Amino acid sequence: MKLTQTLELYPDTRVTQALFKGVRNAAELRQKAVEGKINGALINPTMLVDPFQVLVAANKAFHLRSIGNMKTRSLNSEIIFSLSPTNNISEAFKRFGLSDRDVSVLVVVVHGKDELQAVEDITALVDGQQLPVDQVSSLSDLEKIRKLYKVTPQEETCGGLLDAVVCRMAIKDVM
Repeated sequence: MKLTQTLELYPDTRVTQALFKGVRNAAELRQKAVEGKINGALINPTMLVDPFQVLVAANKAFHLRSIGNMKTRSLNSEIIFSLSPTNNISEAFKRFGLSDRDVSVLVVVVHGKDELQAVEDITALVDGQQLPVDQVSSLSDLEKIRKLYKVTPQEETCGGLLDAVVCRMAIKDVM
């Protein structure tokens, strides 16, 4: 159900993702995250193509934190910001962060290799049905994703939507 991956450049660090649908307490979860009572990123999965997209964002956020170059105040907010194709932090939270009315959530926790309890603590707070993370595309709004990342039909024929999205995430600091 959960997906845990190691960051290649930081072998003692793991990223765990857990996907939920039918969430009935999104407002409560969001409030706890704002108050700092949840040590994880709460992401709206309708704007995600694949779990790899989140792994890329988490890797970038962790690296920026390690070199002291984050644009936001916490690792979790930096993960959400890293998903965005723009440099507007509030826009990133509107598009990718959990809102009070959302009925699905992807929980992302960055932790040490022996710190799985943090993941369990957060997922226990979610009042919803857990799904395997690889089913995130079943919740995706592909048209909104294409529009946000400005992906053309030609671009999807030579690569794929995931490739285009990850490229936009990667180059936003360069443009």
